[in-house]
Amino acid sequence: MADQEGGDLASQLVDSVREISGLPECRNVVRKMYGNLMRRVKLLSPLFEELKDSDQHLDDGDLKGLQALRIALNLALELLKSVNDGSKIFQALQIENTAGKFHAVTTQIEEALSQIRYERLNLSEEVHEQIQLVHLQFKRAKGRMDSPDLQLQRDLVLVNKGSEPDLATIKRLSEKLYLTTVNDLKRESVAIHDMVISTFECPGDRIEMMSFLLKHIKDCVMLGNPEVDMGEGEKSVMRHRSPVIPDDFRCPISLELMKDPVIVSTGQFSDFIEDFHIASNGVELPKSNKPGRSGSECDRTVIGSLLQKLVIGDSDEQRSAAGELRLLAKRNADNRVCIAEAGAIPLLVELLSSRDGRTQEHAVTALLNLSINEANKGIIVSVGAIPEIVDVLKNGSTEARENAAATLFSLSVVDENKVAIGAAGAIPPLIDLLQNGTPRGKKDAATAIFNLCIYQGNKVRAVRAGIVTPLMGLLKDASGGMMDEALAILAILASHHEGKMAIAEAEPMEVLVEVIRSGSARNRENGSAVLWSLCAGDVGLLKIVKELGEGEKGIVGAVELLIQRYIIKSWLPYTKVLTNFDLPRAAIPMCQRQRYFSDLIAWP
Repeated sequence: MADQEGGDLASQLVDSVREISGLPECRNVVRKMYGNLMRRVKLLSPLFEELKDSDQHLDDGDLKGLQALRIALNLALELLKSVNDGSKIFQALQIENTAGKFHAVTTQIEEALSQIRYERLNLSEEVHEQIQLVHLQFKRAKGRMDSPDLQLQRDLVLVNKGSEPDLATIKRLSEKLYLTTVNDLKRESVAIHDMVISTFECPGDRIEMMSFLLKHIKDCVMLGNPEVDMGEGEKSVMRHRSPVIPDDFRCPISLELMKDPVIVSTGQFSDFIEDFHIASNGVELPKSNKPGRSGSECDRTVIGSLLQKLVIGDSDEQRSAAGELRLLAKRNADNRVCIAEAGAIPLLVELLSSRDGRTQEHAVTALLNLSINEANKGIIVSVGAIPEIVDVLKNGSTEARENAAATLFSLSVVDENKVAIGAAGAIPPLIDLLQNGTPRGKKDAATAIFNLCIYQGNKVRAVRAGIVTPLMGLLKDASGGMMDEALAILAILASHHEGKMAIAEAEPMEVLVEVIRSGSARNRENGSAVLWSLCAGDVGLLKIVKELGEGEKGIVGAVELLIQRYIIKSWLPYTKVLTNFDLPRAAIPMCQRQRYFSDLIAWP
């Protein structure tokens, strides 16, 4: 009975995640909160899918946790829908209240996850580690509330005072509220109108302020875009859909709006992608009013023309357009935003599978340049780019492979992307590039591997793919210029059991002692960390290191040199090295021992 109930709950949770994942991108003042909650919920899907497909027994505690999760995800879905369907201005005016709701839902999900003892469930290693990561993210989010945009709050307070706002204030509000196009204004007007005629409580003075603010933003947008001419039909919609107060809400004597009518938020709006399709059918979009984004910095007409070539152009036109987008994305931050907003990223991802090598190079490099923008990272991943980038890494030209490695490094800055990139099979071709690439390609591969191996599951993948042997080769060949990278990766791998065993089998002791004795400050730190990880609890390895000698070139002399050079940052690993080796106290001059070991006692 419990197994059946668990399977049913898992199926319901899978459906909930799918419904949440299908919601559109949010474009209003709570965009960050909305996106964070949706992203974290999506990452729970592998747990529910695996529970759904398994027949393992769930005890009462696990079932209770799953039931709590179902309730929490239903609340999350309702909250996300209400935010998506509501007035942007209304969301801004009640930002603290909305932030509190997001925090409450986040807390509820985290507390439900805490009831599930997923460490005892029969889960795959990847799913287990991903759930641990997601749970940690919910814990962190539970411990803090997102702070509102202070400039936005100041501008709203200024408008709320009743004085006529200046143009600069209205321009800022237009941008921050994502009300920058005629279509945005039409949808906002419909949303406010629907609030007025519905049945949710909202103070009447707030409705008047929303109407007042919408009018000023509309005037500002039309003033900044005089070339946009609304047709009579559109003007009629704006006029008739503007917030009209029903007679039932007015005082029968003064005819003024009563202070506590009953209304609800049920409007809707769409993102820039829909606007782009409208533009493609002959409706010109107004240009953005963002400060500092001039026509020379972000020419939407040029970008639109290039995207058209990507869609309907022949192979030469596609290659040329991808190359121009690559250069535009490299040039400045505004271009990276404009290109992404225009919908270029899915089109560039399609070109990753192009048979034309140069086109493929342009496409992956354009994505690399676009990924510098944090928001673009999420778009690139969401359109399924990771497997395509990995395929370029495996089969592309030398330049394409190098830039694919750099793109994966850029995307892996986001924790959950580390999991997806490793699961897509990126590590073996990265190791191949590390061994056989150009000097630049080796550097790109090393930085990507280092970042990916911060995630425990990828450490195992790297070790099993044979990374230790090439790393030791790079470590022993000082002329190759890759010693820093090799030691940094080894230091990360040594913290995992399989990594520690593989490194120990490569007989690294002599080269590590030499690094600690004569290497750069950073390399001495990483070398000592590797040495300590290998020797901790391993009597055999300790004996090998002791046999290396205690003279000037031995481990004692190496550690003494470290202390003499005041490597304060690394005191903790060095102290552990000294303890494990049972070095004679005379190995460290008395004055230094007394001074620095007393500092170590207070090490945080």
